[in-house]
Amino acid sequence: MTHTMKSHLLHIALLASIGASALIADPAPAPASFTESLTHGKVSINARLRYETVDQDGFADADALTARLRLGYTTKAYKGFQAMIEGEAVTPIVKDYFDSTGTNGSNYAAVADPEVYHVNQAWLAYTYEKTKGTLGRQKLILDNARFIGDVGWRQNDQTFDAFVVQDKSFEKTTLTYAYLERINRIFDDSGAQPDWDSNSHVFNASYAGFPIGTLTAYAYLLDFDADSAPAVKTAVRNNSNATYGLSLAGTRPFNKDWKASYRLEYATQSDYGNSALGYNADYYVAELGGAYKTYTLTAGYEVLGSDNGLVGFKAPLATMHAFNGWADAFLATPAGGLTDTYLKAGAKAPGPVQLLAGYHFFGTEDAATTLAQEFDALAVYKLNKQLSFTAKFAKFWSDQTGAATADRTKFWLQADYAY
Repeated sequence: MTHTMKSHLLHIALLASIGASALIADPAPAPASFTESLTHGKVSINARLRYETVDQDGFADADALTARLRLGYTTKAYKGFQAMIEGEAVTPIVKDYFDSTGTNGSNYAAVADPEVYHVNQAWLAYTYEKTKGTLGRQKLILDNARFIGDVGWRQNDQTFDAFVVQDKSFEKTTLTYAYLERINRIFDDSGAQPDWDSNSHVFNASYAGFPIGTLTAYAYLLDFDADSAPAVKTAVRNNSNATYGLSLAGTRPFNKDWKASYRLEYATQSDYGNSALGYNADYYVAELGGAYKTYTLTAGYEVLGSDNGLVGFKAPLATMHAFNGWADAFLATPAGGLTDTYLKAGAKAPGPVQLLAGYHFFGTEDAATTLAQEFDALAVYKLNKQLSFTAKFAKFWSDQTGAATADRTKFWLQADYAY
């Protein structure tokens, strides 16, 4: 089936989707007519103003002031049907940075927030009892977004032209299937950073009925291509992979003040579809946390494996900023793999202030070589339900002379408004 035919199919067919924000039917009273479902829907507004500065070895310091505006409209559900459309504009106000597209500004450190004006989401959904389907351009976040996410930290998030079905017919069980036809990445579909054509199948099943936590099994069969220059096309194709995994995550309260949390996960990966790499690699993580009232402490050890130092474990659709440090030094796993030993501490200060800090020790998986360290810190002040302010800091430094990953320091100031 050609890409054009598949695109037409996606825009005229019907059914199913998952996402972090669209899992169950609208609980409001059903509209009396189709016209009412269209005219009595919900307007959504999301605005963000962000200043980001990057000091990275080998590049001129970057300064980025960008503004993002999303305007959306979601209809009321009518006889099981619901639709949503959302436009997005990302505008650079100060652009002393490399936006990761083309070559303009490539002497600056990268800030992956290019200028964008497009339709961010447009989907049609149908819900029958406890089964929901959404077809069209949509967000999709599975589990903790380690493998499938929306890259929500960047101004332009990642969306999928997809057909997604989610079923909750069985008690405490969620079954998800998604066919991904196109990956709308955080860049502006440039020649250097194109959106990806996809022939990918996503399976995810979770059961929350065990006393110890939620058990999740998944199979992600990802096959990518791109209509780009040969080198870019090859790189995109080599992100194709088949990943099979299992996770167990839960919390255990001891009393009203104390509780523990944990996560255990294992996955195995190999080349798939258009990939020419021919590799096998494993992933695993063990995390243990404790909380006392509004204070939290979490320690973890994560490994993205390697096939004999030649190819590292891949997570091309993940919300990568949430893992392996906020400096984004390891958005792509090194060929020798990556280990991340980390400690995080959080607190809710008096008033509407949240604090979080983390420390990472990075190494290679194949030779147990120490690579680098990183310190992260975050403060969020939530003025009300709509408006919040964020200050964020990340400092990454290498433990090796002549390291391939450069030392860098990043700082952000941000204001968010959501309605």
